[in-house]
Amino acid sequence: MVVDPDLWEEGGSSRNGRRKRGGAAVIVSLLFLLAVIGGGCYFGYAKLQGHMPPPDYSGQGTGTVTVEVVKGDSTAHVGRTLQKAGAVKSVEAFTNAAGVKLQTLQPGFYRVRKGMSAESAVAALLDPASRIGVVNVPEGRWASEVYALLSEATEIPVKEFEKVDPASLGLPESAKGKVEGYLYPGRYDLPPDATASQLLAMMVGRFKQETQKVDFSRGQALGLDPAEVVTVASLIEAEAGRPEDRAMISRVLHNRLKIGMPLQFDPALLYAWQKRTIDVRERHQDIDSPYNLYRHKGLPPGPISNPGVAAIEAAMSPADGKWLYFVTTNPTERRTEYATSYGEFLKLKAKFDQWLRDNPQPQN
Repeated sequence: MVVDPDLWEEGGSSRNGRRKRGGAAVIVSLLFLLAVIGGGCYFGYAKLQGHMPPPDYSGQGTGTVTVEVVKGDSTAHVGRTLQKAGAVKSVEAFTNAAGVKLQTLQPGFYRVRKGMSAESAVAALLDPASRIGVVNVPEGRWASEVYALLSEATEIPVKEFEKVDPASLGLPESAKGKVEGYLYPGRYDLPPDATASQLLAMMVGRFKQETQKVDFSRGQALGLDPAEVVTVASLIEAEAGRPEDRAMISRVLHNRLKIGMPLQFDPALLYAWQKRTIDVRERHQDIDSPYNLYRHKGLPPGPISNPGVAAIEAAMSPADGKWLYFVTTNPTERRTEYATSYGEFLKLKAKFDQWLRDNPQPQN
């Protein structure tokens, strides 16, 4: 068989061309397949990553660390605070565990552990025992009583508070260097490393903040300078059993000052004694002190307690009335009654004496 060489070359070229094109097609197909497989792996990995749990510790953790939750902090912000302190491993794990559980979390200082699981961290923040340095200072407490409350909350000895130089506290100029009256009552979150001086300065700062909008010049119409306004407020705060009593007690005080009648406020007498009792007797009136308002007319030399804004406002806004006397006839119910004459006062005092007979008090 004779084969045409031209035909062979053409056929051969044709076969070689098919081989080349076929090889290229195979390579392109392989590359496409790899791209598809590779892309699928990438997107699958990415999808897997999206469902992987965030880094988290396990267990209850070890040691302790103190963190502060600031008013307005979001759950994520709290998580960042915990992560920075080494308490949790990631913010994401904490926020996932917290959900909406921390909506009622109060600002303040919390003692937690390091290396806690997110769930454990959430539980710790919700445990009241974890919160530290919280103190509530009621209205009308003496400075000495405030020191005791702060000492109990911080374990700083009372004597450290007593030694603080008033000049270091930023007192208002009208305070004339007196701490009594300017330790504002309220709830405080005490920094764990604060000194006695810093804690008292915090309370003085709260006084200045809370009274920023108080117009002390209104006291001039009643013959009171700013320091005397606080002194009157401290007397009112110490006597008032109910909020509505403040303005009425203020009226009794101003009526007595106007006619030169001794104030005879028992809390001032007890302040001189540094004793607390509701059964004040004649023996208590024997103390020689400018705070004995049975012996000395006019105001005491300074505040006898630490009042709130409501009492300060009442000192300059007495109720309308002609009362000269008031008696807390039922201390249990904090019921106070008022009188314009001595005869009416004796009737109210008889009510109180009956209450004392029904509710004997320890001798003090």
